[in-house]
Amino acid sequence: MSTELILLLSLYALILLKVFLGENGVGATFENSAPKLAARVEANISTGTGFSDPAGGNNKPSWLKPSGRPPGGF
Repeated sequence: MSTELILLLSLYALILLKVFLGENGVGATFENSAPKLAARVEANISTGTGFSDPAGGNNKPSWLKPSGRPPGGF
Protein backbone atom coordinates (compact mmCIF):
# COMPACT_ATOMS: atom_id res chain seq x y z
CA MET A 1 0.00 0.00 0.00
CA SER A 2 2.74 2.46 0.88
CA THR A 3 4.64 1.66 -2.32
CA GLU A 4 1.63 2.62 -4.42
CA LEU A 5 1.18 5.81 -2.43
CA ILE A 6 4.82 6.79 -2.90
CA LEU A 7 4.61 6.08 -6.64
CA LEU A 8 1.41 8.10 -7.01
CA LEU A 9 2.77 11.04 -5.04
CA SER A 10 6.00 10.96 -7.04
CA LEU A 11 4.08 10.93 -10.30
CA TYR A 12 1.91 13.80 -9.07
CA ALA A 13 4.99 15.82 -8.06
CA LEU A 14 6.66 15.20 -11.43
CA ILE A 15 3.56 16.32 -13.32
CA LEU A 16 3.33 19.50 -11.24
CA LEU A 17 7.01 20.25 -11.79
CA LYS A 18 6.56 19.75 -15.52
CA VAL A 19 3.60 22.14 -15.54
CA PHE A 20 5.43 24.90 -13.68
CA LEU A 21 9.01 24.43 -14.85
CA GLY A 22 8.62 22.79 -18.26
CA GLU A 23 9.27 24.33 -21.66
CA ASN A 24 5.63 25.45 -21.91
CA GLY A 25 5.34 26.26 -18.22
CA VAL A 26 4.10 29.37 -16.49
CA GLY A 27 7.27 31.38 -17.17
CA ALA A 28 7.21 30.63 -20.89
CA THR A 29 3.54 31.57 -21.05
CA PHE A 30 4.20 35.01 -19.59
CA GLU A 31 7.29 35.55 -21.76
CA ASN A 32 5.32 34.73 -24.91
CA SER A 33 2.28 36.79 -23.98
CA ALA A 34 4.13 40.03 -23.18
CA PRO A 35 4.52 41.15 -26.83
CA LYS A 36 0.83 40.45 -27.52
CA LEU A 37 -0.23 42.46 -24.47
CA ALA A 38 2.08 45.32 -25.43
CA ALA A 39 0.62 45.40 -28.94
CA ARG A 40 -2.92 45.57 -27.54
CA VAL A 41 -2.02 48.39 -25.16
CA GLU A 42 -0.28 50.29 -27.95
CA ALA A 43 -3.31 49.89 -30.21
CA ASN A 44 -5.59 51.15 -27.44
CA ILE A 45 -3.37 54.16 -26.85
CA SER A 46 -3.12 55.05 -30.54
CA THR A 47 -6.86 54.76 -31.19
CA GLY A 48 -8.00 56.08 -27.82
CA THR A 49 -10.26 53.11 -27.12
CA GLY A 50 -10.43 51.44 -23.77
CA PHE A 51 -10.09 54.69 -21.86
CA SER A 52 -12.89 56.61 -20.26
CA ASP A 53 -13.38 59.81 -18.33
CA PRO A 54 -15.65 58.88 -15.42
CA ALA A 55 -16.25 62.52 -14.49
CA GLY A 56 -17.32 63.57 -17.98
CA GLY A 57 -18.92 60.28 -18.99
CA ASN A 58 -17.39 60.30 -22.46
CA ASN A 59 -15.16 57.64 -24.01
CA LYS A 60 -12.16 59.82 -24.70
CA PRO A 61 -10.69 61.90 -21.90
CA SER A 62 -9.42 65.31 -22.77
CA TRP A 63 -5.63 65.27 -22.82
CA LEU A 64 -4.06 68.38 -21.40
CA LYS A 65 -0.49 69.49 -21.95
CA PRO A 66 1.35 69.28 -18.64
CA SER A 67 2.69 72.48 -17.23
CA GLY A 68 6.38 72.95 -16.62
CA ARG A 69 9.39 71.37 -18.22
CA PRO A 70 9.21 67.81 -19.53
CA PRO A 71 11.21 65.10 -17.78
CA GLY A 72 14.81 65.04 -18.95
CA GLY A 73 15.06 68.81 -19.26
CA PHE A 74 14.51 69.09 -23.01
